[in-house]
Formats: sequence, structure tokens, C-alpha cells
Amino acid sequence: MTILIASPEDKDALVHLIAQFRVTLAGLRGMARAMDLDAARQELANYVSRNNPIFVAKSADSTIVGYLVCRVDQAVVWAESLFVSPECRRRKIGSALYVKAEELAQELGGDSPYNWIHPNNDAIISFLQKRGYNVLNLIELRRPRQGETELQNIKVGRHEFDY
Repeated sequence: MTILIASPEDKDALVHLIAQFRVTLAGLRGMARAMDLDAARQELANYVSRNNPIFVAKSADSTIVGYLVCRVDQAVVWAESLFVSPECRRRKIGSALYVKAEELAQELGGDSPYNWIHPNNDAIISFLQKRGYNVLNLIELRRPRQGETELQNIKVGRHEFDY
């Protein structure tokens, strides 16, 4: 497995993975979503136009099996999206990608990247906890989107929310 900065030749593979990622996130909200390659192309174009570092994981045959997009805001690195193809998970690919975000944060004078995480994304929460990450200080409140279902109850301090 090789971790590299994405190149223009990686565009088609990245578009497919970004579309898969968005389907997965919609599922966390209880919403069905079809693969939308046009939206994924636009999302990738936005990342590129903002000069967001995009790391890709390439297998021995040069197939892109995962990616991590970072956003750098002044000297703060945000891990925007991390996705590994479902058939390639549990092979330390996500960890190898995430190391690049941590290295970037340290190069810019920080300790670690920051993350916004969907509260019922157990996979990424467990992943980050194993890496030593804890809740910092952010909770986002909004009304449910049309078609979104509440899947569970979340407790934050003394407050409970349908989620």
C-alpha cells in the first residue's frame, strides 16, 4: 500500500469513492441516496480549487482504495473526509491515510488534525478513539432535514436529543 498526494490522473477513481462516501453518510442519517457522480465531480473540483491536500491509498496494482481530504485553515488541519472502499477495510489503510493528516498538522505547528464527526458514525468514532482522540468542544444543532429519520437518542452532558 502506498499513500500519495492525489494527482489529476486519480480523478475518476476519486469521484467514484467520493460518491460512495456520500451514500454512506446519508445512510447514517437514515436516508437513502443514489450514487451521484456529478455531485462527486463537483465536490472534488471544490477540493482542488481550494488547494485542499488529498491523500490517496494505492494498492500494489495502483488501484485507489481510499482517500483522505484535509482542509488547512491558517495553521489548523481539518480531516474533512476519510473513506476506504468497504472491501479494503481492516487493513490499516485508514490509519496510513490518517498518519498523513497528523504529519501535515505537525508540519504546520499543530498537534493533530481536527474532525467533525457524525454522532452515529461508530466506525470513525472508534477509529479516532483508538488513535487517542476525544471530544473537544463542538455540538451542532439543527432541525431534521426533510426525509431524515431519527435513529437514536444522543446525550450530551445533561441534554438529550433525538438523532
